Amino acid sequence: MRILVFNAGSSSLKFGVFDRARGAGHETRQVLKGAFARFRDGACEVTLTVDGKARSGTAPHGDLTAAIAAVPALLEAEGIAGIEAVGHRIAHGGAEFTAPALLDAQTLARIERLTPLAPLHNPANLQAVRVARDVWPDLPQVGVFDTAFHHTNPPCVTTYAVPQSWREAGLRRYGFHGTSHKYVAERAAQALARPLSELKIISVHLGNGASVCAISLGRSFESSMGLTPLEGLVMGTRSGDVDPGAFGYLQRQLGLGIEEIEQALNHESGLKGLTGSSDMRDVEDRAAGGDAAAQLAINLYAHRVRKYIGSYAAGMGGVDAVVFTGGIGENSPSMRRRICDGLDFMELRLDVDRNQSVDLSDRAAPQIQAYGARVAVIVTETAEQLQIAREVAAHLDRPEAAPRPIPVAVSGRHVHLAQAELEALFGPGYALRVKVPLRQPGNWAAEERVTLEGPKGRIEHVAILGPLRPRTQIEVSRTDSFALGIDAPVRDSGHLDGTPVVRIIGPHGAVDTDGLIVAARHVHMNPRDAEAMGLEDGQNVAVKIGQGERALTFGQVMIRVQPKAFTEMHIDTDEANAAGIGPGCEGEVIELEAHLDAG
Repeated sequence: MRILVFNAGSSSLKFGVFDRARGAGHETRQVLKGAFARFRDGACEVTLTVDGKARSGTAPHGDLTAAIAAVPALLEAEGIAGIEAVGHRIAHGGAEFTAPALLDAQTLARIERLTPLAPLHNPANLQAVRVARDVWPDLPQVGVFDTAFHHTNPPCVTTYAVPQSWREAGLRRYGFHGTSHKYVAERAAQALARPLSELKIISVHLGNGASVCAISLGRSFESSMGLTPLEGLVMGTRSGDVDPGAFGYLQRQLGLGIEEIEQALNHESGLKGLTGSSDMRDVEDRAAGGDAAAQLAINLYAHRVRKYIGSYAAGMGGVDAVVFTGGIGENSPSMRRRICDGLDFMELRLDVDRNQSVDLSDRAAPQIQAYGARVAVIVTETAEQLQIAREVAAHLDRPEAAPRPIPVAVSGRHVHLAQAELEALFGPGYALRVKVPLRQPGNWAAEERVTLEGPKGRIEHVAILGPLRPRTQIEVSRTDSFALGIDAPVRDSGHLDGTPVVRIIGPHGAVDTDGLIVAARHVHMNPRDAEAMGLEDGQNVAVKIGQGERALTFGQVMIRVQPKAFTEMHIDTDEANAAGIGPGCEGEVIELEAHLDAG
């Protein structure tokens, strides 16, 4: 499949052509890379890279519309034909777009309604889509959303502590640079030769726009950008974190209106506000020459990044790798050094020589940590257009899913015991007694019960499920975790590193063990049903459960395809109560979320 990708801004257009063989496991190869920039006086600058050879010049295109309309002739001149799909970067997808979407008239109208959330970005993105639909009316146009990767952020991350009416109006944290952070995480996992689902990664995207993303076990946990791309780090022209009380103060002291303040925070702040220049290269040169304002800007910039890295490591309960990307992250050894200095307490240390000699050719991802350091430090080029091409291909390659109801089972609190904990609770050599088999083949509920105890209270008569496991796992609902007084993380089954400790009490004794989780919602599925529904193991889907006013759609539901599985969705008691679920309830897959290989 040959895909043309557009990343449109208000004053620039980046584009690329990518080839990808159909089906999973195939590499995506870039054929052409181009950009139109600095539109003015009926002309613009153009750069083009074909077969590794770059050239630049000027072109007679005065705006975004003219530049997109010129792309077909440019491709023809380069001998590039056979475009089968067009992919578009869309900055803000709000709460509803969690996966790539076909950009038909109805979808464009939905995106248009999100413009107040991204007034600087979405209008240019949408203009590019409309022009491209006119130029290539017979090709599928697919949008990939910067915000989609962050839909796995938990409510404690996405919620602002503001009045309910504000939250109902859409005031929440969304996060951005998701396409970049997703690519970087996958590339880091490749470099470390470990599954992404086992890693805790902090992705540090430092460019004119800058953000940090905590990626826990393959999913975005938190991003420094919030409702808009203004929150978080110091950027080229954006302030990053500012006390919201500044709005009232500036209105009273300087007579500034909201629009004036927003304009200044987005376009006259950051490095530009501190030094007069938004280019870190200029700022570093001036700092080396003794410019006090530039020196302050560099220290402030590094401090803000370092603070976020530390807080995200704490939020995830540890970190395996910190990855630098973006123009500054890739090209400034001194900034990487400034940010990492002082993080020794996390066992994160740079190797001076490796940091100074980074080579990123051929999409390399070199490690620059000191030998023996526990936390890896990686540098790699971001590849947002490549990631967009992958997601477009995955979206269009997905087979037609045959609608099929999925039984829904409510999973109450229970414990899976390992041998050591079983004997500590019930005595040496004790064997659990099977009370009733479960619908998942080989699984059963035991006659025995245990008590869970936390700092706030106890939960008695907790079920034990067999057979025994290599590691004890305790699954509770969110409400149960509050009753215990322990913050249990949402985890996929078996992902227990860094989970909190809870006391289990049995008739023979008690044991303190980690492994306490709120189980991530999932669907057990046999291969026949998965094939019929066009689903794959490890894929995330959205499932609608219930009818009428109590109906709810659950996102981020993982498909677990197992040879002998009984197909059913498992949710906990809190989720069942929210949807008003009773016996015999069924769900329906209504949306397929991106499931990519690393090719």
